[in-house]
Amino acid sequence: MKKHTEKESFHKDLDLKTIEEILIGINSEDAKVHQAINEKTSDIKTLIDAILPKMQKGGRLFYIGAGTSGRLGIVDASECPPTFGVPHGLVVGLIAGGDQAIRKAVEFAEDSESQGWEDLQKHEIDELDSVIGIAASGTTPYVIGAISEAKKHGILTGAITCNEGSSLSLAADYPIEIITGPEYVTGSTRMKAGTAQKLVLNMISTCLMIKLGRVKGNRMVDMQLSNNKLVDRGTKMVMDALNIDYKKANELLLKTGSVRAAIEKK
Repeated sequence: MKKHTEKESFHKDLDLKTIEEILIGINSEDAKVHQAINEKTSDIKTLIDAILPKMQKGGRLFYIGAGTSGRLGIVDASECPPTFGVPHGLVVGLIAGGDQAIRKAVEFAEDSESQGWEDLQKHEIDELDSVIGIAASGTTPYVIGAISEAKKHGILTGAITCNEGSSLSLAADYPIEIITGPEYVTGSTRMKAGTAQKLVLNMISTCLMIKLGRVKGNRMVDMQLSNNKLVDRGTKMVMDALNIDYKKANELLLKTGSVRAAIEKK
């Protein structure tokens, strides 16, 4: 297996560079991420096509990872309820070491081959659910073990990694390999690899939510009205949809509780 994520940086003597040189160098590497993803959009589509019918029948989507990869999964999962109005628990992010690892690294948590599957079992995962393992290296035991066991139990599995032919890719039904190359700081996969993983997660969850009917036109009609900014945004959506003034739109929105309800009630 070629471990692109561990190759030496193309940029030398970082500690001797000016701040401007460092920023330009980081940005030049980040610019490569979009092309790397463009080359794998068909693989992303294939995974979404497999997950969607399961979710349409009530299945859940799980992300599982360690370190940065685990945190990215948790971020994406946690944003689905407020953005799309879906129940908590429809999209679930799991990280090696548990919730405490979200803020602070838990030593050796990612090295257990059995813990990932044990964590999934706590959610009573079954064949209607889907699991995506996230690991830049594709070699994280916690993630590989979880994906391998899930697959054995007839659960649909996907993977997001930044190396070719990794153990994680081989374990998953639908691997996505985004080859971003060496990091600006050698081996620091929180950089390009992390950016690539975040973008792919955005694509997967957003596409699924659109196809599950959680977007109307290009509007988040089911978003939670959890702060003044979102109430204002929702009010403007109702204004545009119903061609009424701000005051009437706001009253209707607050009365019905959601943009969708306000539009459909009218």
